[in-house]
Amino acid sequence: MCGGKVEDDGSSDKGAGNSNSKFGTPKKYDPSFRGPIKNRSCTDVLCCLLFLVFIVGMIACSVLGYVRGDPNKLIYPTDSEGNICGTGDMTGKPNLLFFDFLKCSQMGAAVISGGCPTPQICVENCTSSYYVYLETLARETASGGISRDDMICKNGVNPSTSNKTIQQLVTDEDCVSYTVPTTPVVGRCVPAIFKDIVDKAAELTSGNKTLVNENGASITGQVLEDASYYMALFMSAAEYGERIFKDILASWWLILVFLGMTMVLSFIWIVLMRWLAGIMVWLSIFLVMGGLGFCVYYSVTKYLEISNNADYNGLPVVFTTNLSYYTNLKETWLALGILSAVLLLIILLLVLFLCTRIRIAIELIKEGSRAIGSMIFTLFWPIFPFILQVGVVAYWGASAIYIASMGSAEYLGAGTNNTADVVNYYLERIPCTVNTSNTAGDLCEFVKYGGDEYTIFMQIYMLFMFFWCLNFVIALGEMTLAGAFASYYWAWEKPRDIPAFPILGSLWRCIRYHFGTLAFGSLIIAIIQIIRVGLEYLDHKLKGSENVVAKFFLKCLKCCFWCLEKFMKFLNRNAYILTAVYGKNFCTSAKNAFFLIMRNIVRTVVLDKIADFLLFLSKVFVTAGAFVGAFFWFQGSIPVFTDYVPSLNYYLTPVIVVMIGAYMIACCFFSVYSMAVDTLFLCFLEDLERHDGSAEKPYYMSKGLMSLLGKKNKKE
Repeated sequence: MCGGKVEDDGSSDKGAGNSNSKFGTPKKYDPSFRGPIKNRSCTDVLCCLLFLVFIVGMIACSVLGYVRGDPNKLIYPTDSEGNICGTGDMTGKPNLLFFDFLKCSQMGAAVISGGCPTPQICVENCTSSYYVYLETLARETASGGISRDDMICKNGVNPSTSNKTIQQLVTDEDCVSYTVPTTPVVGRCVPAIFKDIVDKAAELTSGNKTLVNENGASITGQVLEDASYYMALFMSAAEYGERIFKDILASWWLILVFLGMTMVLSFIWIVLMRWLAGIMVWLSIFLVMGGLGFCVYYSVTKYLEISNNADYNGLPVVFTTNLSYYTNLKETWLALGILSAVLLLIILLLVLFLCTRIRIAIELIKEGSRAIGSMIFTLFWPIFPFILQVGVVAYWGASAIYIASMGSAEYLGAGTNNTADVVNYYLERIPCTVNTSNTAGDLCEFVKYGGDEYTIFMQIYMLFMFFWCLNFVIALGEMTLAGAFASYYWAWEKPRDIPAFPILGSLWRCIRYHFGTLAFGSLIIAIIQIIRVGLEYLDHKLKGSENVVAKFFLKCLKCCFWCLEKFMKFLNRNAYILTAVYGKNFCTSAKNAFFLIMRNIVRTVVLDKIADFLLFLSKVFVTAGAFVGAFFWFQGSIPVFTDYVPSLNYYLTPVIVVMIGAYMIACCFFSVYSMAVDTLFLCFLEDLERHDGSAEKPYYMSKGLMSLLGKKNKKE
């Protein structure tokens, strides 16, 4: 199929040679053009200056956050009086103890905005035993004296010297009414009986001890279980997480070995792609067609079998969760047969009519492999932008933490609603000043560190700059590779005429001349992404709303901006390629790239999908190879190397880490390959438009492409 020499259908899919084409005129021959232009000027200077100004603004926000922020507010818990546990006056008391842990669970999700409605104090150690204030009361009544040393109270409250009775101390929430064994979880003392989910609250449910709170309500083991179910899940997950972490520490060097082997395998696979590309594409196409043909045959066979069976023929079509019921319906097999036949026909027609373009795509993919083989250092280029991206994420993360910790403490006191409903009572509390009594006689209690308005705007600004800077780094990586691979394509004799340092030369041109263009393209993506974040926030706010119209339009907007982001990333990528070659500004390059693609839209779609398919298969093969090797190694299935297998809690832990790492490495390697194919493709399209194979206008494409298109360069 598709064998032999194929005559191309002109330089473009549509409008080739037509100066009045709505997608612009084809490129004209330029005798001075010999690849990426050396003498170029700075582009998009205004956007460059704007980006630098915004960078200065980001640095200013960060400095303000570093000066006024205190990450300890976010790292360490804060008690009801606004004291940060483990720091300042609370040094040596790093843990936060809740007077009545059940009230936190009664608030549900409202605890995020209203805080936990129970007094909280900083303590040196979490409680380790069961206690109820009735024990102290009974002991004091029996002895006739004061014996309150075992009571846990707020700062400044000494139960032994207080004039209040034990009941008053508990009722006024000056002292704890009961305690259970607790354990510190991120600085918060939570019931320790939930460390083992399978055996919850064994001591309490035995009936040996019954606890009561300040109101005399019983606190049973079942109540604590129900209140802390999700905390139990968290602690169980923490235990598994600790074991997984130990497995990673025990096998880290072997993980690095497997990841290094993955890099070697990715490199070998890219080199082999020049011979495997055609085989993989055509074999996959024929396998899909064969599978669909078998589906048609099997569906027709089952349809006739059921039609001739009186037991199944005539069964009604009804909805049921029993999937086996549908396999006995002839309508199921009829629908499956028709669908398979339609898909088979579509693929067959596509192969017949797009055979030439599929072969061109395969040849360009092979050419991409040759280009990488000639410029081997391009494979290691992704390390540089990756380091820059890590730096951007680290800088933004640290700055965001400091800015978030700039908010002032919020204190709330009792409101006018004296209902017994805990949630409504505490949600209707009013702001007050700490350590002063309000109208209800209750003291103000710390709730959270609020988001002052200016800090909220600073966070939004920092998030926008995070998107802008991250997309800028991605754009820098793409344009640098584009310039290097364009140097390869437009070299008359490969690899002799390729520049000595194509990557460094392309990087210099990007930073020296096209800093503004990179900022312009990344700005567009950043604006779209910040809008999408805003839409996600609105969607979160409307989750409990019954406004169906608003939800519908919001979902439409989310879908539109998702599509817009995908399209702009595609357009930016091609604009960067032409900027790297010709040195034009972003708008001009984007327009030229768009028109060039639209004049060759069929070729573009075919190449894009075939390249995506091959890259997907390549990532799967490389990742699967690393996974299989790691699986048998850490399982101890290779007798020769069993002495090198470490003792692990879960042997799948390093296997999964290797699989994830292998996929990330494969993505880095094949992202270079994808950029090579895209760059060579645009250069190929311009080569067809600029040249005709004559002695004055020779083609720069490889002999394989010229042979495939039935073209050749004429000698003088």
